[in-house]
Amino acid sequence: MEQRNSFTKEELAIAKSVDLTAVCGSLGYTVKRVGNYHTLKEMDSIRIYNRRSWFRWSRQYDNGENGGSQIDFLRVFAGMEVKEAVFWLLDFAGYQRRADWNPSPVIVEKKEVVRKPFILPPPAPDNRLLYQYLTQERKLSKEVVDYFVKTGLIYEECRHHNIVFKGNDRNGVTRFASMRGVFDRNGHCFKCDVEGNDKNFGFHVWYEESTELAVFEGAIDLLSYADIYNDFHSNKLALGMVSDAPLVTFLQEHPQIQGIKFCLDNDGPGRKAAEQLMEKYYGMGYEVDDCPPPKNYKDYNQWLQEARKENLQMESRKAVVR
Repeated sequence: MEQRNSFTKEELAIAKSVDLTAVCGSLGYTVKRVGNYHTLKEMDSIRIYNRRSWFRWSRQYDNGENGGSQIDFLRVFAGMEVKEAVFWLLDFAGYQRRADWNPSPVIVEKKEVVRKPFILPPPAPDNRLLYQYLTQERKLSKEVVDYFVKTGLIYEECRHHNIVFKGNDRNGVTRFASMRGVFDRNGHCFKCDVEGNDKNFGFHVWYEESTELAVFEGAIDLLSYADIYNDFHSNKLALGMVSDAPLVTFLQEHPQIQGIKFCLDNDGPGRKAAEQLMEKYYGMGYEVDDCPPPKNYKDYNQWLQEARKENLQMESRKAVVR
């Protein structure tokens, strides 16, 4: 192997510009797009962001083993030293090296995927932080939060006080669950799925008498829609992503559905997904409707928050007039 003690800034920049999803594919992993990130079929705790960096949503790994750059991925999952990983990435990018550089073949031992048991995290003694976050930070009404707590679809778990959103099958058996942190930092929050869950199911509420289904990307947007329209009588489903696997399952379990309203986000991925899903399900014989929030709002929760703020300002002005 080429003996060098350091790399130029140009070489490091080239190595860190390599598409990490392409690297994973070349190593034999199956890359899947989920919303605004990619993951791996063989390791669904992996998140690949912007095709350049990765993070592993698991607390059992030490710092340096749970995320980083393309170099770190090769170090952790291909057993390379840092220098070897940089040379490998340069070779992958087609960078012209000295003639004596002869990379050794990469051998990746892919472990058999063993599905972990699906165990819901134990609940906290109360839902105090859940209520505080959803009503104060997300501006949901207590009435709506009460409804979803009392139906058992959301609760606060005891260890980290994350909100758990449960996805049940038609018989009421929980098959899917996702968690969301209640402590946002600079607009960022903790999000993950409970290990071992079945991603063919999603967080939803259903009514046998209703033939209409509203579909959302996220659970909090679903709650916000129920709040805005005071809707406790129609079917609602949160995909948790822009893939429609939970929608396929819901329609199989609830064949009475005739119309689908796609209430996806107003951003690029949401608009693209809405267009594709409407075309697909219209072709399957469903009545479809594109129902994003008003164009000035990214999603239904932002719409709800702004409406609450405007109502509060209006009440304040009325009080001054009096």
